[in-house]
Amino acid sequence: MKRSVLTRYRVMAYVTAVMLLILCACMVAKYGFDTGADLTFVVSQTHGVLFMIYLVFAFDLGSKAKWPFGKLLWVLVSGTIPLAAFFVERGIRAEVEPLISDSPATVNA
Repeated sequence: MKRSVLTRYRVMAYVTAVMLLILCACMVAKYGFDTGADLTFVVSQTHGVLFMIYLVFAFDLGSKAKWPFGKLLWVLVSGTIPLAAFFVERGIRAEVEPLISDSPATVNA
């Protein structure tokens, strides 16, 4: 597996997790303080698009790492639970890094 597959997943896991936290803050502002409805709409739409990209990259990583369905489902769902994606990403990175086969460039002298 190439390192880029893991890197894409890691970037989208962090982006999705941060956007979900921002969305939670916007929802508190909208429903708790009756302000920021327009911002909440924009953030929710942005998070939705980014979450779909996260799903594609996580599924790609899971299929290349040959995960069982339950593990793949947990990784996919972790993008919907605030703070979970941070913890799941760390575990996935530790598990997948040994599977990465970077072919070093050979230098002929």
